[in-house]
Amino acid sequence: MKIASAIMSLATVAMLWGCGSKSTETTDTTDFADSTNEAMAEGAATDSASAVAEDDAEFAVEAANGGMAEVALSKIAEEKATDPKVKSFAKQMITDHTKANDELKTLAMSKNITLPAAPNEEKQKAAADLGKKTGSDFDKAYIAQMKKDHDATVKLFEDAQKEVKDAELKAFIDKTLPVIKAHAEHVKAMDKSK
Repeated sequence: MKIASAIMSLATVAMLWGCGSKSTETTDTTDFADSTNEAMAEGAATDSASAVAEDDAEFAVEAANGGMAEVALSKIAEEKATDPKVKSFAKQMITDHTKANDELKTLAMSKNITLPAAPNEEKQKAAADLGKKTGSDFDKAYIAQMKKDHDATVKLFEDAQKEVKDAELKAFIDKTLPVIKAHAEHVKAMDKSK
């Protein structure tokens, strides 16, 4: 009965989301994922065995959003960067963040957490703005964006280390945070050399 209630809540959210979107509007898949997870948490609130804390789901959505954005920005950099060190860094970002994104997707599926299908509008705008740049201006803008994003991601993961309740999600955080910190240090060193 509790599962049926959660499914009904999910179906209602999906139906309302679908009805409210117009073809001329862009939809923010992170908002949809958050709404879906909220509905699932409310529907499963009394079933503690299957319910993941809403805060844990919010972390997963935010981490997925950032991870997808890193890959998207780095794919642009892999093609447009002029500095071989920037290209190499971009390639490493694609490898590491794709791996983490895949691990997070698998974990989220096992926890019935809905993740966004694409980066949010803010991250998409950053990618579009970056894509308009060329030459050394591109390299500098990419490094600046990576520095900003990795600082925010380190904070997100450090906060989540203290707040996330799910043991498997905590293990993902503990495994991934050192990699993100290494990226942050690497990009800071690259920024100083520019």
